This record gives sequence, C-alpha cells and structure tokens, in this order.
Amino acid sequence: MVSADSCDGGDFLVRRNDVTLAKASLPKLMNVLIVEDEGVDARRITAVLRIVLGRDVTLRLAPSLDRAIDEILQSLPDAVLLDDYLKPNDSALQTIPLVRRAGYHGPIIVVSGEVDRPRRIELRKAGAADIIHKDDVDSVNLSEALIRAYAPRGH
Repeated sequence: MVSADSCDGGDFLVRRNDVTLAKASLPKLMNVLIVEDEGVDARRITAVLRIVLGRDVTLRLAPSLDRAIDEILQSLPDAVLLDDYLKPNDSALQTIPLVRRAGYHGPIIVVSGEVDRPRRIELRKAGAADIIHKDDVDSVNLSEALIRAYAPRGH
C-alpha cells in the first residue's frame, strides 16, 4: 500500500482521487448561481467550478442579494454558492431565508471568510447544506462540499 505522506502532497492526491470517484454520485449540475460581491473571490470560485463541473455548466454571478433573487426568479439554479457577508451588511443568516422564499429549495453552500464551529452551526440551522472557508476554495474542497451538500441526510 502506498503511503500518503503530507510533505510530498500524497494526502492531497489521495483526497483528489477519492473526490473524483465520489463525484459520480452527484446529479448533473448544469446551472449554478454564485452570489459573491467581491470580484476576485467571484472569479476564483467561477474558475474552480469550471474545473470541478466542466465547461458545459452555466455559471451565473450575482453581486448582490437583489440580483440573486432576480436570477433565481428567472431560472432556478441546481446549486447556489452564497457569500456569507454581502455588502452593505447582509449576512447569510438573513439571506438564506430570502433565497428560500424566492423559490429555491436546493443546496446552498456558504463560502465564508470567517467560519468557525459556532458559525457553522448557525449557518446549518439557517439552511446551509455546507460551509467552506474562502481560503479553502480549490477543486478538492469545493468538490467535497458539493458531495456533502447532495449526500442523503443521515449519512
């Protein structure tokens, strides 16, 4: 058996391989809404989603809650990636219920720059399917978040 030593990147490669196998259980995601008010973060999330989901997926960007609601009303996405804090002072704790009231009932993955255990619990109670730290947005972590978001509850 090959050792996955962290100093040589082996652990990352093992996780990447596991994620590649687990992604087969995901439904075909063709329409994803990214709600992010910071351009750099939005471009990074978009680039990583292209790696994870491929070029055929439609990625829509909403830089504000109002724009996100409009996008949802126009066409329901398969998944929503939601910035935890939108300018001027919207928090995912307030925005998740508004996204639900707009008719979206699929998974919401919150992307946060300030995530700790208590915040994760709050966000899950508010309806987030998963939470990922902005610094951790890469193809493996985002894939794992999608897999967890679509996993049957209780597993």
